[in-house]
Amino acid sequence: MQITVQKIADSIGGKVIGNAGAFIDRPSKIEEAEPGSITFIASEKYISFLNTSKASAYIVDKNFDCPSYPDKNFIQVEHVYGAIAQLLAIYNKNNQPSIGIAKSAIIAASAKIGKNVSIGENVVIADNAVIEDNVSILANSFVGASANIGTDSIIYSGVQIYHKCIIGKKCIIHANAVIGSDGFGFAPQKDGSYAKIPQVGITHIEDDVEIGAGCTIDRATMGETILRKGVKLDNLVHIAHNVDIGENTVIAAQVGIAGSTKIGKNCMIGGQSGIVGHLNIADETVFQAKSGMTKSVKEKGTKWYGYPAIEYSNYLRSFAIFKNLQKYVLRIKSLEEKIKNIERQD
Repeated sequence: MQITVQKIADSIGGKVIGNAGAFIDRPSKIEEAEPGSITFIASEKYISFLNTSKASAYIVDKNFDCPSYPDKNFIQVEHVYGAIAQLLAIYNKNNQPSIGIAKSAIIAASAKIGKNVSIGENVVIADNAVIEDNVSILANSFVGASANIGTDSIIYSGVQIYHKCIIGKKCIIHANAVIGSDGFGFAPQKDGSYAKIPQVGITHIEDDVEIGAGCTIDRATMGETILRKGVKLDNLVHIAHNVDIGENTVIAAQVGIAGSTKIGKNCMIGGQSGIVGHLNIADETVFQAKSGMTKSVKEKGTKWYGYPAIEYSNYLRSFAIFKNLQKYVLRIKSLEEKIKNIERQD
């Protein structure tokens, strides 16, 4: 898709410095940029690439010193990363599935299918499921009985959405995610075995949520497991039964959150972190990667690290001591020996 620099600037709310008529056919990384591509500079460490880059245009901050590079074409914007997101959305339109229902799809007669829907090969849609307008469901996915998928959502291949689960509007669920599998509920018996506790609740995904590939989000024992508006999950995240994830919280890969924990709004959870069950985590809490949270967080906006996790600033101070622990041990032993020698002399 070819588009002029001016057209891109109009689409992302930017101002052109240079040749507004230059044609762009693709976005690219600045290290790999070739003629016809557009890239961006969001950090000073990338400015040096301007001396060798062959890109046809650059998205930069409004305060960038464009006159120092008179042979380059720039689009100045308020927020570079926000503009890049808009730019990539423009080029991503060509990757959207075509509208229509594949012949191999199996759709229950009682299911309700909206307008402009794309349903791929071997998709199964069960009784009384509702697929709203402009939804795309790619090959080999399953939508259970009485499940609901909201307008403009994209369900990638191999996704399994169990019965009665709710997917909001403008959601993206990547390949092989499982929504609404049973929560891990078992009652110990006298003979040492475990009896399964039926999981009769649902999983509820609100609007504008993105769920990465291979994620598993359990249905509630009773009530709802809920991911609220704007939540973003990386790949391979596990959310247990009755967990409540607050608005605009982001969770990196391989995180596990145990049952009935409530995560606040605008939290950031680093990769491979683990959070035990039945906790309450305050809004804007940040967990560094590999943190293990074993207690509730009451104060808004704190940062945590380690296992068990402690406040980040305390962790850094503690680690400064820990990494020199052997040296301190030797010093203590040396002092003990000196004290013994003094005592012998007395």
